[in-house]
Amino acid sequence: MSRTSIQADILATELSPIEQQVDSILSPFVTAFSNIIFFPITIGGVSFPIVVAWLIIGALVFTIYTGFIQFRGFGVALEVVRGKYSSKDDPGEVTHFQALSSALSGTVGLGNIAGVGAAIAMGGPGATFWMIVAGLLGMATKFVECTLGVKYRTIDSDGVVHGGPFKYLPVAFRKFSTPVATVLTGVFAIAILLFGVAGGGMFQANQTFAQLKNVTGGSEGVLGGQWAGLIVGIIIAVLVGLVIIGGIKSIGRVTDKLVPGMGILYVVSCLIVLIGNFGHIPAAFGEIVSGAFSPQGIAGGFLGVMIVGFQRAAFSNEAGIGSAPIAHSAVKTRRPVSEGFVALLEPFIDTVVVCTMTALTIIIADQASYSQAQQDYAAEGVSPDGVTLVSDAFTTIAGWWPILLAIAVTLFAFSTLITWAYYGEKAWHYLFGRRKATDIVFRLILMAFIIIGCVATFGQVINFADAALFMCAFINILGLYMLMPVVKREMKKYLEDRRAGTLHELGAEDEQELVEIRQEQGNL
Repeated sequence: MSRTSIQADILATELSPIEQQVDSILSPFVTAFSNIIFFPITIGGVSFPIVVAWLIIGALVFTIYTGFIQFRGFGVALEVVRGKYSSKDDPGEVTHFQALSSALSGTVGLGNIAGVGAAIAMGGPGATFWMIVAGLLGMATKFVECTLGVKYRTIDSDGVVHGGPFKYLPVAFRKFSTPVATVLTGVFAIAILLFGVAGGGMFQANQTFAQLKNVTGGSEGVLGGQWAGLIVGIIIAVLVGLVIIGGIKSIGRVTDKLVPGMGILYVVSCLIVLIGNFGHIPAAFGEIVSGAFSPQGIAGGFLGVMIVGFQRAAFSNEAGIGSAPIAHSAVKTRRPVSEGFVALLEPFIDTVVVCTMTALTIIIADQASYSQAQQDYAAEGVSPDGVTLVSDAFTTIAGWWPILLAIAVTLFAFSTLITWAYYGEKAWHYLFGRRKATDIVFRLILMAFIIIGCVATFGQVINFADAALFMCAFINILGLYMLMPVVKREMKKYLEDRRAGTLHELGAEDEQELVEIRQEQGNL
């Protein structure tokens, strides 16, 4: 998801008087905050946000430290997600597959569609190569953070799981001091909450309504009336409310059907374009590889293309942000690292597979809009409309095929919305406690923002939420560095037990470690 920085490039809408007023009030503060989070550094004459460098360096460190676990453990990951080592008696709320689909529903979205279109328009086909590299590196980051999310989770007497960064960051930062741990984890929780409501709620609702309005005739269609946004917003808010009331179990039941369904719909659409132009596929791959190392007419040359690819991948799969461990921590397992293996599949699916399919579709279709977008960006720096590039590529199948894209985008937006509602609620629990009355307050706030999102988009609120989310990366990755030895120890023991056939057993040493973790958490 966190892709509002990408999505903001895509939406070009006139602001209402209310929006203009809100923007003017918030603009100085938001601009200053965004400039800090997305502070640019320059390499080889090319500027890019320091947060991207922080994410990529972290991914590289985790890859080396774990011995390239994303490659060594890929087969293990497939076994675990199929439930090979699972037991119905394992503690937790959802299966490995449901945890994966819930987390994927928060990352697979417009970043994988519009973001890729924007990337190859700005950096040429070669940007795809570096997106793939970044996705492969990000698999190690997801492995580390999701292992910790389960390792330090707690489970209430009613079976509700509380895990993710809200549990492992206090342990990591207590190495400095308890006040430092409290403040940093609190800032992290506030940032997740802000994005869950404003970015995940309001903006995704806005995108859903925009897509529905577009495919039903625009301003002249059935959703062109002045009350249409309000009505659609209420419907979406009610649907989201009904799903999140059931917690992660309910979200898991929805996403384990929705995510594969919408993913298959989108990938099949891409495959039809590719099969219809099968003879051009080798040349397209040639463009991707050659463009990665010898780009033509791209600002910054080799480094420029690499930075564009890394940036779009980082904003697409959210590896290192700390959001995915919240969903993964609810998994049914006695072995925390088992979910780390499942989680490493996430960047592979949403960045390596989906983003590559998108890029190949645009390159092979080679529509006029693709060339025009490249020219406009090179000449005037105009942000390319990535959705249009994909939509135009789909017209090579049939003139009405872009309607399927609109359906897929709508489903992507809804699944992202419910997942981020859950993330936001978990942050709310950390800040205000888990009580029925306060939970109702959170859900009412979220539903209000969803309705507002369908009526108007407050640009500065969204920009602020986006900056808040990526602020999480600085805090989360620092915590991951401090707990890396824990993950490596878990990984080695799991692989040893797998070879010995004793994965279903917990020894006295493991039980004692769990007791020590609970004691440490109780002292925080």
